[in-house]
Amino acid sequence: MKIGELSRRTDTPVRMLRYYEEQGLIHSERLPNGYRSYEDYVVDRVRQVRGLLEVGLPTRIIKQILPCLDGSRAIYLPYVTPDMIATLERERDRMAEKIECFTKNHRAINDYLDAVSHEIRAS
Repeated sequence: MKIGELSRRTDTPVRMLRYYEEQGLIHSERLPNGYRSYEDYVVDRVRQVRGLLEVGLPTRIIKQILPCLDGSRAIYLPYVTPDMIATLERERDRMAEKIECFTKNHRAINDYLDAVSHEIRAS
């Protein structure tokens, strides 16, 4: 797929996709006309990268943990630093807090919808 379609499918500006590519977070093939061509899996990769950026991880750390996102578990130990580990632990804990909050909100919305549905059926 071309960069415009990737942009539409991920709701990510083209400029940001180019930045991700410059940072080594996504990869494309170049067509004979010079256009970028992306494989379908890149849609999920862009969503993962955006999610990690949204929780505050810098691109240099995201690049290092990308193999784990693919499930390959190819971890490059020479690049692991105490600072990186501390950052990842902090971000993991922040994510857990957000998940807990989302779960509570999800339950509250479900309970509300159940109550409203029950009231509407009873009317």
